[in-house]
Amino acid sequence: MSTSSFPQRNGVRKKKSVKKKRKKVSFLRRLTRVFMFCLFMMTIGIGWLYFAPSANNVRYLIADTLITTQHRYMAKYIIGEDELKNRVAEYNQRFDNMGDELDTHTIAAPDPEADADSDAEAPAVKPLVEIEKVTGTGYSGYIMTVNDPTKVRLGIPDKVGSGEKVSSMVKRTGAIAGVNGGGFADPEWKGNGFKPIGLVISQGKLFYNGLGGKDSTQIVGLDKQGKMIAGNYTLGELSKLGVQEAVSFQPRIIVNGKGLIKNAAEGWGIAPRTAMGQRADGALLFVVIDGRQPGYSIGANLYDVQQIMLKHGAVIAANLDGGSSTVLVKDNEIVNKPSSQYGERYLPTAFLVFEHPEEAQIMNIWEGLDPSQIDAAKKRTQ
Repeated sequence: MSTSSFPQRNGVRKKKSVKKKRKKVSFLRRLTRVFMFCLFMMTIGIGWLYFAPSANNVRYLIADTLITTQHRYMAKYIIGEDELKNRVAEYNQRFDNMGDELDTHTIAAPDPEADADSDAEAPAVKPLVEIEKVTGTGYSGYIMTVNDPTKVRLGIPDKVGSGEKVSSMVKRTGAIAGVNGGGFADPEWKGNGFKPIGLVISQGKLFYNGLGGKDSTQIVGLDKQGKMIAGNYTLGELSKLGVQEAVSFQPRIIVNGKGLIKNAAEGWGIAPRTAMGQRADGALLFVVIDGRQPGYSIGANLYDVQQIMLKHGAVIAANLDGGSSTVLVKDNEIVNKPSSQYGERYLPTAFLVFEHPEEAQIMNIWEGLDPSQIDAAKKRTQ
């Protein structure tokens, strides 16, 4: 057989090389087409977002969401710097107004005659704390029910100069559960969690007064009977109401059984959320919504939180600090998935649940300190 009937090696190599080049060129062409298509769609999307009247709601939703993050400044690229300032001022004014309506809700008190009647059938004893999963469009979280509101105390850090993780507060004080509380000064999102915003009241005593000359503030708290107090109050009014545990935060979202936020467009963007509410029977409701975690939970707006509260029977409810501060702890374990990239945050306050709250030792670490002299960003040295 003649060897000329077989293909030569160099000829085979050339054919393979040509095929590889053709495949490479074909792949690059497809990649270029995909890139151009994406660029085209992005251009259309940006044009729609900025110029189409139908995109107004989406544009403001994005801006409101950015406003709740450390990247607030980026909202000006969505709605403009002047509109950003107006938007923030508008929300602050609206939140202030939402705290003005007189709250007239009452909570059920134990019936002494029923307790005295030995023949009466004893009601089923509810657990002090119950936790239920809650989900909705784009969000996932939990609602914690505390069936005895008198078992809640406000926890604070134990060392001067730094906040404390809620999980640490729970473990240190012997609490069975805890949820983050009020806000704090947080320059460039690097705050040490030690300088609260507004007021801190614990065990009926004013632990911290950061009003700076203001007559009133929006507070979220409890009185001696465990009745929830939320809204805009002066120090004198809080004293007359016998408020025992309280922090400053806003807005109040439910009062006298009705929601104050009309729709999702007024819900102040999408973010991790924490809120506190109360049913007519006195049970406290703590809603904790995770966020900023695509594939698990993006977050919720305040309208979503309001609707969760109403669904679970809340007659009053108010927003607490959220974002990367949002955390729920039960039996020394973090139940939710906090969004902070640095892990659980150091905070100035938390609502803690105790089996025996009278045994809780909570000391005032701000006593004798001038709020105006506290460095909110300075890290405490060990």
